Amino acid sequence: MTFDERYRAIDARDQRFDGQFVTAVRSTGIYCRPSCPARTPKPENVTFYPTSAAAHEAGYRACKRCLPEAAPGSPEWNLRGDVAGRAMRLIADGVVEREGVGGLASRLGYSSRHLTRLLTAELGAGPLALARAQRAHTARMLLVATDLPAADVAFSAGFASVRQFNDTVREVFGMPPLELRARRPLTSGASAASTGRRGAAAAGTPGTDAAANAPGAIDLVLPHRGPFDAAGLFAWMAARAVAGAEAATPDSFARTLRLPGGPAWFALHVDGAGRVRLRAKLTHLRDLPVLVARTRRLFDLDADPFAVDAALAAHPALAPRVAAIPGIRVPGAVDPHEMLMRAMIGQQITVAAATTALSALTDALGERVAGFDGLDRLFPTMEAIAEHGADVLRGPAARIRAITAAAAALADGSLVLTSGDDGAEQRAALLARPGIGPWTADYVRMRVLGDPDITLTGDVAVRAGAAAVGLPADPRGFEAWAAHAAPWRSYLTAHLWRAVPPRAAAAPSRTAAAPSRNNSGTAARRSRSQPPAGPLAPETPELLRSTSGRTTP
Repeated sequence: MTFDERYRAIDARDQRFDGQFVTAVRSTGIYCRPSCPARTPKPENVTFYPTSAAAHEAGYRACKRCLPEAAPGSPEWNLRGDVAGRAMRLIADGVVEREGVGGLASRLGYSSRHLTRLLTAELGAGPLALARAQRAHTARMLLVATDLPAADVAFSAGFASVRQFNDTVREVFGMPPLELRARRPLTSGASAASTGRRGAAAAGTPGTDAAANAPGAIDLVLPHRGPFDAAGLFAWMAARAVAGAEAATPDSFARTLRLPGGPAWFALHVDGAGRVRLRAKLTHLRDLPVLVARTRRLFDLDADPFAVDAALAAHPALAPRVAAIPGIRVPGAVDPHEMLMRAMIGQQITVAAATTALSALTDALGERVAGFDGLDRLFPTMEAIAEHGADVLRGPAARIRAITAAAAALADGSLVLTSGDDGAEQRAALLARPGIGPWTADYVRMRVLGDPDITLTGDVAVRAGAAAVGLPADPRGFEAWAAHAAPWRSYLTAHLWRAVPPRAAAAPSRTAAAPSRNNSGTAARRSRSQPPAGPLAPETPELLRSTSGRTTP
C-alpha cells in the first residue's frame, strides 16, 4: 500500500486494515490502529510502520484509546513466503523465547547478525524487538482478559522478571500493568471469575469441565476480522475429529496437544456477540503465547476476508458462492508433524476411513492424559509411530512403510517440517520421500504454512466443485483458470470443496487400521460415533479421492 492509500484508510477509520499496519503520530508520540476513533492526524505528522515493534523501536508508545496490540494479526506473514514472513511465523510460535535469536537464524539459514539486519530493513525491527512486542501483546491480553496475579502474567508472557515486565508494559502502553488492567471494559475478555491460578472459569466444549479450576486454566477472546465462517470450520473439524484427542460440535471444537511445557487442551467457540472465545488448560502458563498462535493458525484467524471475498467475487462463476459463504477460512495445523501423518494416512481411503485409522492409531499409541474434559489421548509422537505404527496401521505394506519412515525421519530430524519453512524447499523435501506425491506435498503446504495460494489440481472434489459452479473441470483447464484467482487459490479450493453436490453415500471402504490390542472394541465404537462430513467436505466418499488416490484429510 502507498502512503496515500494508508492515509485514506485511517481517515475512514477502516477496521479492515487493523493489524496490517500501525500509524505513528510524531506530534503525540503514540501509534494507533487504522480504525482509531481519535481525530485524524495531519499527513505531515504521520509515519506508517508494518509492525508495532517497529513503532516501539522508533520511540512511540501504544495508544491508550484504541489499543493497537489488540488487533488481529497481519495476513501478510502467510501471504509472503520470504524470510520476513517466515520469521514472523516462527517468532509467533515462540522460537526466540525457546532457542534465542541464534536458533531463529539457524532455522532460516542466516547468521544472527544478517537476520537482524534483514528484518530491520524489512520490518523496522530486529528479532529481539519483534519477540518483545509479542511478549507485550501477550501481557496485555492476560491483563485485560484474566485475573491472574501480575507476577503470573509476567512469566506467562515470557518475561524474565517482574521488573522487566513492568518496564516493558509501561514503555509500550504508557501506563503500569495494574492501570492497564483497571481500564479494561466490562465486556472484554473472560468473566470476572475466570482464569486465575485459583477460581478459573469452566472450560468445557461443549458443557463445562469439572477440572476447569485447575492451575493453568485460561479464558480469552481472540481478535479476528469478520465475516468468519465458523460453522464451516466446525463442520470440517467434526468430520475429521480423532477420537480421544479431538471433539467437535456444530458450534465448537476442542482438542489436546503437546506444547513445549507439556500437554495442553483448548476449546474454541463463537459466542452470541460473535466473539471467538478460547478456553484452555496448560501444564505451564508460559506456553500460552504458543497455544494462541497455533490456535489462530488452525482457524485462520489472521485472514483478511474482505480482500479474499472481493477478489473471488469479481469472477461471475464464484460470486454466488462468496455471497452465500462470506468469510470462508482455510484450516491450518497445530502440529506440522501430525499434519503430515494425517495427510499420508488419508491417502487412497475416504475421510471416514482415515478418521477411523487415525483414531485407532491414537488409541493404541497416544499418550494418556487426564483432566481435559473427557479427551484422554495425545496424538502419538513420531517416535511411537515409527516404532509401532506398523502394528496398528492397515493397508498396502508400501504405504505403511512410507508412513513409518516419514515418522522416523521427523523424529530424528532428517526431515524438518515447521510453519517457518520456505515453501519451495518444504515441497521438494516432501516429494523426495517415498509415498509422498504432489497432492500430499501441496496439501501439507496449505495447512502447515498457511499458504493462501495453493491449487490442488488433482483433487477430484475440487474438480467436482469446479464443474458444479461452471468452471473447467479437467486438470489442465482448471489450473489455467485458477491462475486468475491468485493469490487466493487456497480459498478458491475451500469454496469448491463446499460446492460439491451431495450424492448418496458409497459402500464403505476397506478397514484402514486395526483396533488397539489393549482396547479391541474402543476403536470400533469411536468409529461408529464419528459425525458425518460437514459442508466443507463433500459427502460422497468417492469424491474425496483424487486422481492419484488422495483424500482430503
